[in-house]
Amino acid sequence: MDDDTLTLIPDDPDEAQPTAGAWVIAVIDDDPAVHDGTRYALASYTLDGRGLEILTARSAAEARVLLAERRDVAVVLLDVVMETDNAGLELVDYIRRELRQETVRIILRTGQPGQAPERRIIVDYDINDYKAKTELTADKLFTSLTAALRAHQQLKRLDETRRGLEIIIDAAPMLLDHKSMQRLAEGVLTQVASLLNVACAGILVLRETAAPQERFCVLAGSGCYGHYAGREPAWPLEERVQPLVERAFAERRHSFGEHWSTLYLHTASGSEIVALIEADRQLSETDRSLIALFTSRLSIAFDNVILYERLQQTNADLERRVVERTAELIRANRRLDLQRSDLRRANSLKTEILGTIAHDLKNPLAVILGRAEMLSDLIDMQGDREQMRAQVQHVRTSAKGLTTMIDSLMADAMNDALDISLRREPVDLAGLAREVCEADRPLADAKGQTLVCEGPDELFLCGDAERLREALDNLVSNAIKYSSTGGAITVRVSREPGPRGAELVCAVADHGPGLSPEDSSRVFGRFQRLSAKPTGGENSTGLGLSIVRRIAELHGGRATAESAGPGLGAVFAIRFPEESVGLF
Repeated sequence: MDDDTLTLIPDDPDEAQPTAGAWVIAVIDDDPAVHDGTRYALASYTLDGRGLEILTARSAAEARVLLAERRDVAVVLLDVVMETDNAGLELVDYIRRELRQETVRIILRTGQPGQAPERRIIVDYDINDYKAKTELTADKLFTSLTAALRAHQQLKRLDETRRGLEIIIDAAPMLLDHKSMQRLAEGVLTQVASLLNVACAGILVLRETAAPQERFCVLAGSGCYGHYAGREPAWPLEERVQPLVERAFAERRHSFGEHWSTLYLHTASGSEIVALIEADRQLSETDRSLIALFTSRLSIAFDNVILYERLQQTNADLERRVVERTAELIRANRRLDLQRSDLRRANSLKTEILGTIAHDLKNPLAVILGRAEMLSDLIDMQGDREQMRAQVQHVRTSAKGLTTMIDSLMADAMNDALDISLRREPVDLAGLAREVCEADRPLADAKGQTLVCEGPDELFLCGDAERLREALDNLVSNAIKYSSTGGAITVRVSREPGPRGAELVCAVADHGPGLSPEDSSRVFGRFQRLSAKPTGGENSTGLGLSIVRRIAELHGGRATAESAGPGLGAVFAIRFPEESVGLF
């Protein structure tokens, strides 16, 4: 036998064992000797470090079942004539059209070349080679198989690249549509697994270098790393994982290992992302190229999410500031409303004061005018000098009274302002009462009244000394003004039980006209003139007791008035709860 002739040696096909990572070829022929000879000729065949896994079928029908189950066949060595004259050709159509196997290489082998002419077969059927069995020596079989496997490998790469590009293109809108960093990271892991067409586990770790301090966070995890998702701070990771992630951040590049791959990504916003992928196989050059292309487009998606989250945070800050500013405006409007109310009340007070002044000034002005006319007549008549002096004295007295009344009205109006402020300090209420009594004693002496101050040597509270002095002076001067000549007035300072605990009390008792039931209901109102009249012809604005009440309320206290009835005198007092005016 010629050295180039394929010698067929019987072999048990069941003894053939598939090799891990081997090239898968299918021998389809109805001649057992062809199967045995092919196995013998290719027994030591290797390409790129990979051996062969040879599948066999003895008919076209058996081959259909085999090829439908095994979609990893790279090359088919196919006989044309088997159960029918064109069974092999029909199987070619089945492979290409029904199974849609575009990358599998088909080499037709026939022992009857004339029955199936080569040119017609090559043109009409999608085959890759056509050989007569007589010319297919061991060397030619080796050459044809090697060429077919390399063609298959290139087509597989092209197909994987095409499929990968389709996945990348389809993934782009989906990834760009994410508004959450975590959702985007989860989508990246999903797309990587789809791109590689393998079951893989992985994590995505974010490092923000633009922040004041470096911030690490696991954005997403899949497979056995799912428990890391959303973990912050990210460290420490597992002992076998953390060095790989740290090295990727340090080297700032992709790295591919036997089962581990680390992908590095840097965004324009200053963030760095490392994706750690653990797959059940080593990535091919095609896989690596696709991964590199895929990750090069991810920076835009991550920057979009980062910018979106920053925009959301900015919007939240703006909304918070708007709420705060709105609240400030509401408070300012309320203050303005209160100020407007105060202004209206002040304007009303001014109107009332002007009306009171106009009314109360009429009588003194009439006296002055009348006396002035009388003086003029006396001068014209060169009347008695004593009479002239008497008239002048009347004018002088009326003018003084008018001046005093104006001063009192102005002081009362100022004191009644609603924005009275207090300057709190320790005040001896007992000593203050004695000072007021001494100051008002000449007025009492002028009317023959007795003015007595009773109480402890000292009794302190926390308050405004000048305001308290003003309130006590109003009470004492009112008692002098309305008490009859020769009456008795008593000022008493004490600590007494009150409705809510002990009270500090300063009371002024007189033997004046007392209060009627009508007077009791309006005694502390503004511009309220009581039924009683001053006993010495003094003027009254009706403001004094309202000022007393206001000062007492500002100190947390109250003003009271008690009377047994008309003609039985009255007791006016200011009372301060000890707890509200205690010394701090």
